[in-house]
Amino acid sequence: MAPYETDDSAEIAQADDERRAERRRKAARYVVPVTVVGVAAATIGLVPALANSGDPNLPKISAQELIDKIAKSDVQQLSGTVKISTDLGLPNLGGLESSLMSGAAQRGGDGSSADPTAKLTELASGTHTLRVAADGPEKQKVSLLESGAEYSLIHNGTDVWGYDSKSDEVYHSTAADSGKEQHKERHEAPGTPKDFADEVLKSVDATTSVKVDGTAQVAGRDAYRLVIKPKQSGTTVGAISIAVDAKTGTPLKFTLTPSSGGAAVVDAGYTQVSFAKPAASTFDFTPPKGAKVTEGDKAGRTAGSDRHGDGRESGKPTGTPRKGAPKDLGKDGFDVLGKGWNSIAVIDSGNKGGLPTGSGSASGKAGNLSGFLGSLGDPVSGKFGKGTVFSTRLINALITDNGKVYVGAVDKAALVKAANAG
Repeated sequence: MAPYETDDSAEIAQADDERRAERRRKAARYVVPVTVVGVAAATIGLVPALANSGDPNLPKISAQELIDKIAKSDVQQLSGTVKISTDLGLPNLGGLESSLMSGAAQRGGDGSSADPTAKLTELASGTHTLRVAADGPEKQKVSLLESGAEYSLIHNGTDVWGYDSKSDEVYHSTAADSGKEQHKERHEAPGTPKDFADEVLKSVDATTSVKVDGTAQVAGRDAYRLVIKPKQSGTTVGAISIAVDAKTGTPLKFTLTPSSGGAAVVDAGYTQVSFAKPAASTFDFTPPKGAKVTEGDKAGRTAGSDRHGDGRESGKPTGTPRKGAPKDLGKDGFDVLGKGWNSIAVIDSGNKGGLPTGSGSASGKAGNLSGFLGSLGDPVSGKFGKGTVFSTRLINALITDNGKVYVGAVDKAALVKAANAG
């Protein structure tokens, strides 16, 4: 029998549960980047200084030339301040939505408030200020500034540190050479206009209109305006504007507006930027004395916890799959229907009966979670049966009574059509 392999039916069942949970986390990775993309667009509109410096007179450039300029941009060193805002049009739940997102991220992450998986979900709503710095591919730092507190994520060589000053907690993980890609995916959070632009430019194809629409000044630098619009109907994305530094090709500002009109969903842009080499000390980090330190293994999973920063606990290795574990549906653990801006991710949640009912006491102290969630959505029906659609200004999701979840930057009609076809 291979190491950690078992014929125990209880462990096989546990493997099934863990795989379903992993699929839900992968589904979240599909949703969150687009959600954060919405965040970037709203911020720039809130910072008039970014757009009120006049339109510089720059040489003409085609859309393809500007895209090539972004692709060839080789800025290795920079530092600056980024303002990012997200307005998804979520209902006001008195802060409950933030608590739910943070709690879900912690359950899907490593249980520490300093874990990037938990902390950086905060970027999916509201307005935030980030300080960023980079010195090549091995040294980056992003700090989320809060009222009276700061959260920092530092990548220095093979080490990744997360520090939450509010809770005085530290998260540490080591990226081995064999696991760098998985480690990078887990801990690298979009925070700059370039992060957002890179994701969007991957979607530029025959379903997309791209043009250069004038110039601008952002953070005191001359820039071209690249405007991207879907040609397809049914998508919630209206237009995306990217301000590209005329000299370096670095995206300086990103704005996403919805097809429904109104304020931007995401607005992100530099208020200050420098392309000089940051001080080496910028990327140094030592856990404060007495801080709680949570260690991760080489794949980025929790290996143990040390409350004083002076040792580590070893967790059970997880490198060998358990016997009987189900296979992934695909590369990302879910199917994708449609193409371009009308792509819809389909996830089998394994939760038959539709919305979760919660795990509270029978007396109802925990409340009827299913009824509460149902009140936030719209009931729909079709060939697929019945379900509930949850809508934002950018991302919509249909949860059916047979446990399927359809999610994408598309309208309600497109989700119902996909469920019927499925």
